[in-house]
Formats: sequence, structure tokens, C-alpha cells
Amino acid sequence: AREAVIVEMERGKTLNDKEKEETNTRWIAEECDPLGGFVPHVKVKKLIEEVQSPFQMVRMYETTSVGHMMTIDGIIQYTDYDHFAYHEMIVHVPMQCHPNPEKVLIIGGGDGGALYEVNKYKNVNEIVICDVDEEVSKMAVKYNKEFASAYKDPRVRALFQDGAALVANFENYFDVIIVDCTDFYGVAAPLARKEFYENIKRAMKPEGIMTIQAESIYFERKWITNLHHQCEEIFPIVNYYKTHVPTYPSGTIGFVFCSKKYQYYENIDCNILPNTKVEGIAKDTNNKEMLESMQYYNPQIHIGSFQLPNFLKKMIANKPIA
Repeated sequence: AREAVIVEMERGKTLNDKEKEETNTRWIAEECDPLGGFVPHVKVKKLIEEVQSPFQMVRMYETTSVGHMMTIDGIIQYTDYDHFAYHEMIVHVPMQCHPNPEKVLIIGGGDGGALYEVNKYKNVNEIVICDVDEEVSKMAVKYNKEFASAYKDPRVRALFQDGAALVANFENYFDVIIVDCTDFYGVAAPLARKEFYENIKRAMKPEGIMTIQAESIYFERKWITNLHHQCEEIFPIVNYYKTHVPTYPSGTIGFVFCSKKYQYYENIDCNILPNTKVEGIAKDTNNKEMLESMQYYNPQIHIGSFQLPNFLKKMIANKPIA
């Protein structure tokens, strides 16, 4: 049994000085609880900072085991320990599939983690990042040097406004669009509407690729299925893939991959088994060096992440689950 006391926090509530002190070296619970009694708990040393923005409550903690941890409305957004497994997979899967991405849009992702990964591509000449809440960016860059450096890249244009409204203003412009959103409630609610994906398709070039954060296969099966089917009505190529992040509920989170032209396995130089190879366009030396520097992503993980368990495959295919 845990010796520390779990600190319960109401969504959006500002802690007083006594509550902040009580939070020190205690366990806090993730507030996203889709199963009604099964959530991660993280032991924290202290609450470093909290800001109630016009949209949401943003907090930064120093934890005992996973470094800095950001939460929004009580929901874990990232930790120093394992954020790379999320940020590398939401970015490098679409970026590696595209033969020559030059213009990239990130909707959400104000912490700068996805932006840091996109910046690694030297052939990209324009990166637009649009998050509705500037407070997320302000807080993240204080406590993560890599995220802070991402915003200093001269190719980056940072906008703090409604991303769903922004993308509606573009047509045939972006090569890759990455939707790094929070859970689909509150300020992120417009990102669940069909109109949003129709606007994304219009904003993409003929070879464009989009990825969007799409929850856990264990907790949000019906929601994932509905999103997948909605995207299939708009894009010719739609797939779900996943990554493993220990501090997220269930330890896994996924993405929906939408493409106008390229399948998820195209342009990937990947020897899955001896004497087999996925055909693709040869990458340059910079790409090879970049891949070797990754902590999670590699071509084999890329291909493997799209292989789904039967229960989800059946749901997506509209087949009953036994």
C-alpha cells in the first residue's frame, strides 16, 4: 500500500498555499477516468507553477521520478521522462511518409514538443504552429530547454488563436498537418467536427498527410471508430497507429493517419524481416543521422505501430466483437 496520501484536485480549481504545501511529496491522480476507477498516479515533489488561462487550468509539477510534468485541467500532457514516445510518433510518421515536406502546420502542441521534432527537417522552409492558449507555451518553455529552442527557429511562425478557424483560411498549401490536441472537450471540441477535417483536406497539397492525436485503444474504442469512419468519408487513405507512453492512461495512445496519396508504408526504408524490404524513396544522409538520434521512432516501429489488435480491427471494420 502507498504510504503517501492521494491528493484529489477538482478540475480548474486553483490551489491555496496550504493545499500547495500538502501536494509536496504526495500522489496526484490523473483526472481523465473513462473507466470510472482506473487512472495513473504520480508522486510529486512540488507544484512549481499554475496558471488559470481564459481557457483552462495549466500546472507544472516537479515529480519524484518523471521530471517535470505538465497537466491541463488535471490531465497529464507530458513528462520529461517519456514525452519523446508521443512527440516523435505524431511527427515522424507523417514526415517520413512524405517525400519532401516543405510547409508544415501544427494545430495545438503549444508545449513545443512536436515543434522541436519538426524543426529537425532541414528541407522544411515554413512551420506554422497555432495553439489557442499561449499560457501553455509560456509555461512549457520555462522548464524544457528543447521546447524553448524550438520556438527560436527562424522558420517558425507561432500563432495563439483558434486552430480550427485558422486552417479554414488555407487551400492547397501545407504538405503535412499535425493536430497535437488535448482530449476532445472544451477548447478542443471543434476538432471533433467533420467540418474541421474537410478544411484540413482543402488546406493540404495533393500529396498532403495529416495526423491527429486519437486517444487510447483500451479506453476510447467507440470514439476512435467514429473518428476513423468520419475521416474515411473525407480522405482516400486512413489508418490508426499507436505508441506507448507510460504516464498516459493505459500506457498507450494513438493517432489517426490521413493521406491524400501515400500509404503509411510508402517512402519508408525499412527491413522488417530478412530478405524483405518496404520499397520507398532513398533518404539523404541528414535523414539517416536524424533517425539514429531518435529515442523511440525508427522505420521498424513506424511499420509495426499500424498493426492493430483484433478487437479494434473489427470495430473499425464494423464487425461485432466476440
